Amino acid sequence: MTMMRTNGHGASPTAAARLIVLLAAAICVSALVARTDKLQGAGIRSSTYGRPNDPGPGYWARTGTEIAAKFPGAKPEAIWIVSRLKGRGTEMSFPVPPGGDPLITGMSEDISEPVLQLFDQLGYRVWLQTEPGWAPVDKAFHVMLDRYGRHKCVIGVGVDIEWHRSNNPDLGDPVTDEMARMWLAAARSHNSSYRMFLKHFREDVMPPTVHDGIMFVDDSQIFKSADEMIDEFAKWGKTFAPASVGFQYGYQSDKPWWSKMKDPVKEIGDRILAATPNTETLIWVDFSVQDVFPPDSSKGDRVPLKK
Repeated sequence: MTMMRTNGHGASPTAAARLIVLLAAAICVSALVARTDKLQGAGIRSSTYGRPNDPGPGYWARTGTEIAAKFPGAKPEAIWIVSRLKGRGTEMSFPVPPGGDPLITGMSEDISEPVLQLFDQLGYRVWLQTEPGWAPVDKAFHVMLDRYGRHKCVIGVGVDIEWHRSNNPDLGDPVTDEMARMWLAAARSHNSSYRMFLKHFREDVMPPTVHDGIMFVDDSQIFKSADEMIDEFAKWGKTFAPASVGFQYGYQSDKPWWSKMKDPVKEIGDRILAATPNTETLIWVDFSVQDVFPPDSSKGDRVPLKK
């Protein structure tokens, strides 16, 4: 399960240029060995509420690339939440033109554009996610893609079903086959190659038969051990096979056991891949990413002052 939790200066031009060169080299190294399973990418989840102390675009670009480099052949990847739950609707991370759906509002400034530009340069795979509330998902997709669809890093869109016609993260209305078809068609009206992910920790809220073009993401947490996590993730993978699946991990609720690992991102990821061969993406969550990858002021990151 996920739990709701309640922006930052980027690197200097010189630091940013150095970052791009270093990260491009890391991508090349990570691509030397081709995978035989379905893994395509590994990286980060990011939301406005999961990163209250935002280290800046350079931090996110570098961190996703460092995670991908742990899994040979994987591209850096991001589930970038640009549409978060607000009241009964959703708030975009950019200004929204007037006259649209009243349940789709926007922020006064665009807080995602700078990092998406970096993702373009670094060969990222990016999913733009919505937490729709009662806002129509197809309309949310149109607003998101009208703004960011020009970015070559964008490969698709996603919906956190926990917040589908719901304000309770343990609920969320199930997605019917008709909904899944309509939502995917809305995204593909912008680009025929786009795909969609649907995210929850329960299999029974997913469309019963429509799986083409969809990746199913499990964001379960509050596990007693890594073994319990791997068993549940393997069950998720089998439920939706042969469709691709993805996993979010690294939640603070699981930190008592993953913090004892030398390299939790890789150790957990390797176990997921061994147990669930239809895994397409591995995502470490923003709630704890700064614990594992501390911001570095020498690399241009904005580092919070110590209390």
